[in-house]
Amino acid sequence: MPQNETSYDTIFGKIAVEQGLCTEQELHRCLGEMKSRRKINPVVLEDLMVDLGYITYTQAERLKKSIKETKAAVHQIPGYQIIGKLGAGAMAIVYKAKQLSLNRTVAIKVLPKRFTQNPEYVERFYKEGQAAGKLNHNNIVQAYDVGEAGGYHYFVMEYVEGKTIHDDLAAGKIFSEDEALDIIIQVARALNHAHTCGLIHRDVKPKNIMINTAGVVKLADMGLARETTDIEAAQSEAGKAYGTPYYIAPEQIRGKIDIDGRADIYGLGATLYHMVTGRVPFMADDPTDVMRKHLKEQLIPPDHINTLLSAGISEVIEVMLAKRREDRYNNVEELLTDLLAVRDGQPPLRAHKRFDVSMLEQLESGETLEDETQAYAQDTIARYKIATLILAAVLAISFLVILVLLFLR
Repeated sequence: MPQNETSYDTIFGKIAVEQGLCTEQELHRCLGEMKSRRKINPVVLEDLMVDLGYITYTQAERLKKSIKETKAAVHQIPGYQIIGKLGAGAMAIVYKAKQLSLNRTVAIKVLPKRFTQNPEYVERFYKEGQAAGKLNHNNIVQAYDVGEAGGYHYFVMEYVEGKTIHDDLAAGKIFSEDEALDIIIQVARALNHAHTCGLIHRDVKPKNIMINTAGVVKLADMGLARETTDIEAAQSEAGKAYGTPYYIAPEQIRGKIDIDGRADIYGLGATLYHMVTGRVPFMADDPTDVMRKHLKEQLIPPDHINTLLSAGISEVIEVMLAKRREDRYNNVEELLTDLLAVRDGQPPLRAHKRFDVSMLEQLESGETLEDETQAYAQDTIARYKIATLILAAVLAISFLVILVLLFLR
């Protein structure tokens, strides 16, 4: 879970953005204004946001009340001593606490009161805890308990002291290829474990990838996780785009019911792209336009943006971000093989194979390709034809030699 104790202003601002009351840019402007006023005329964030017209007084009061209620409720959870706030999202506030029975530090996620009246939110909250509880892996945030106290629902999990990938990206960091590979390989191992246990994450993104102080990567937030065998849940979600716009797979945008591990591979690919280029694969002001680009717009190869990247990692990312899931890696094990190869300075052979095969399949099916891709595909087919002709010629010569030898006998 989020790493350090967080101020009330930070919690307020995060929830305001997550709930769509203001934009990230407006929040940053307010925080900058607060910093400049600090020595002259200090002001709290909620008042400044109202003064600047970013949120209304009623919205600020409602949000403040929700935060205070949740804070009061968390103290009612038996067996835990609350230490402070850690972070907030659209659907929950997270606290740092001590589990008294085991004398260990934990993180407790609490569902605000306004969501407890909605059975869908409550069910999703418990599903997150139950999904995480099925997993036991060093690269996944461990679930400890889920329950209800004083009318509030809570989820207790491993406390991770460190930072998220999002924190670094928000600070303007562009990861080196080696560092990015080390992180993504650990996340891939976490996903491989989850997929083996029959769970798909469906929301792989920088905010859900943490690094503790020892450098161990932890995949967090199973809030959208779903069992691959849960047909009823899949059918109930048909046509709905679950996920985060900048990292969501095309099949999730289309609301497909047969989502599988390849959707997580896409989200991981979008995250890796962001880490090594400093920008998301597809950018637009409106989330709908971002998702449209995931469906229709050609990806700019990452090594065209960051020329320090190797051709190998660029090719792996392009296969991870293939719009047709059939053109991506079949599974995370296959992806891991290529990630490890690139890390060791070897070519990503599985990416080569998938890229070539997908080009051939699309040409044979009559699909239209971009000019650059078309040229590559035509060149690939030409190479296959030449190789086939050479093989045929060798076989023919061998056959004639055998006939001659038989005749001479």
